[in-house]
Amino acid sequence: MQKKMLGKLARLFETTPFVAHLGMRFASVESGLVVLEVPFCQELIGNPELPALHGGVISALLDTCGGAAVWSQLGKGDRVSTVDLRVDYLRPGRAETLFGTGRVIRLGNRVGVAELRAFHEGQEDGPVAMGTGVYNIRRAGAADSKELWDHVEEDS
Repeated sequence: MQKKMLGKLARLFETTPFVAHLGMRFASVESGLVVLEVPFCQELIGNPELPALHGGVISALLDTCGGAAVWSQLGKGDRVSTVDLRVDYLRPGRAETLFGTGRVIRLGNRVGVAELRAFHEGQEDGPVAMGTGVYNIRRAGAADSKELWDHVEEDS
């Protein structure tokens, strides 16, 4: 996928209301590999005693990374939806920015699989969570392609 389309992909995801609500933003995006970040805010705490990030925030970050990574390898107007998400929580998410990666490990005509990892800056070898996402791929017809991408602004 060309650089221009990858930029449109990032803008499309970042304007999704739930993604925007969590403050997720793309740190980097290339074909088959996406890095997202969720800046820390108090509303994301799940355990105030530690404090630790809520597991739902971590799984949402990983799911979004996986879906975006699969989508980055598809054509204009193709759609992705989550079929299965496995998350292993390995340690508490600290009260700081959390990063997530999604890397495509298998891409078929109807299903894509992504390896997922959540970590704090500089701690890629000590992840907060790891997982696997399986995504249904719906290939676009001409009408689907126009409908999905036309509202996303072009690069300047």
